[in-house]
Amino acid sequence: MFIRAIRRVSLLVVICLCILVAFPGSTQSAPPVSIKVKELNFVFLHGMGSDCCTFQLLSDLLEEQLLTFNFLYEQANPGTTLRINTMARCYPGYEDVDTWAHNIVDSIDEHFQGKDNLILVGHSMGGKAALYAVSQNINGIADKVVAVITINSPIKKLERYYTPGGSPVLEYCQTFLMGADEGVCESLLFMDSSEGGEWVSTRKYWLAFISAEKAPLSPQFDSTGVDVWPRDMDDGVVPLTAQYSDGADVVYYGEHGHSDFAEQDEVASLLADRILRYILGESIECAVLARGGDLEQRADWLLGTDKWDDVFGETIASIGTLRHTNDSWTEWREWEDVVGERSQEYKRSRTQVTQMSFPLLTGIMELRWLNPEDPFDCRLYVKTRAAPRNTVRVNWAIYNRGLLPQRVGRSHYEVEITGGTPLATVIDAFWLTDDPRDIRLRLWAEAQSPFRWFKAEWRAYYTESRRTQIINRITEKTLWQND
Repeated sequence: MFIRAIRRVSLLVVICLCILVAFPGSTQSAPPVSIKVKELNFVFLHGMGSDCCTFQLLSDLLEEQLLTFNFLYEQANPGTTLRINTMARCYPGYEDVDTWAHNIVDSIDEHFQGKDNLILVGHSMGGKAALYAVSQNINGIADKVVAVITINSPIKKLERYYTPGGSPVLEYCQTFLMGADEGVCESLLFMDSSEGGEWVSTRKYWLAFISAEKAPLSPQFDSTGVDVWPRDMDDGVVPLTAQYSDGADVVYYGEHGHSDFAEQDEVASLLADRILRYILGESIECAVLARGGDLEQRADWLLGTDKWDDVFGETIASIGTLRHTNDSWTEWREWEDVVGERSQEYKRSRTQVTQMSFPLLTGIMELRWLNPEDPFDCRLYVKTRAAPRNTVRVNWAIYNRGLLPQRVGRSHYEVEITGGTPLATVIDAFWLTDDPRDIRLRLWAEAQSPFRWFKAEWRAYYTESRRTQIINRITEKTLWQND
């Protein structure tokens, strides 16, 4: 009897265990866990003739670097985490911008359903199409977008830029594409996206990454041995000044080629860092115009090559004219003058003195800084003379370095040749000193004689720290932990 009782108890235990295994819902389950999430929904848009692989490296680094940014964000915002969602698809790469933009929006509607707070990241033509799609609000896309990020995109129309030999830019583009053009050349050459970019920047956010070689005719990105834009600084494909317009938050990321970010880890890592900082409201350094001007050089009539070495970016400390008349009928006379003043803030740079009177009967005998050892003393000592019954006249100008304020550094410079003849150009450009506050620019130029010439514009930029409120515009969602 005892053994039978033991067997019955054992059978009951086995039956109970089987019921628990077969029907787990009969046990008390843990309550569902919800988390608060802000989604960063990136849409990557490749450029002309390219594909979605262009963004593989940048996408990987964005996800990798978000781990660090997310840790800091969660510390500042307890209970909320960040999540990245990405979409990268291929589009016909030679169509006009309107068709391209519609393809992008249709693709988002089909393959990124339910996603808002979109961040469009477009390279080259993809960035131009992104600005167009949002500014034209194609299929209501503007309501879903919080920011547009362009990388080396042709924002301004390219017909205004000079190609090798002065050939029509449209023919150059169509020849380069070898019959593949389906409207993209006209969009690149004749459509200016500046107005669309300004629309986006005032209602959303627009971050423009730009890069270029250091001077016109630089061989740095001329892999074919031909400079595509010989009168402009460019990234090998797009002129520097065409890569942005008013309203953009501009980040110059160095002397890099058009697609270097797709292949070089250090470049992609830099862009990923700046993109996340921009979205999360961290400080980033944007480029702002500090100073600019024009220059013109003309060769003389003698055969050969005229060369120039000039410095630009200084500010005028003081300017004036010296004039002395010798009333004597028989004796030469001399005069000593001190012009200019001592500066409390800026160091002197150089002086420009021009004698305006007849050189044989008048002259400048001595010209030097009054105090050569004090760089803040901008006073100039001038000794002149004149023959009997003659007048000596001298125009003078004193320039100082005009350094940027403390804790403000320079960003980049631009050199653009705006007119002239062939065989006349800027051959090199570089900062005059290694001081990050010094925005003086040195230009080497040349022209073949006789009478060849060019006009150019130069611009120097400084960095300004900026923060956005993009992350605050991204709505917080409550997601179940198993989502």
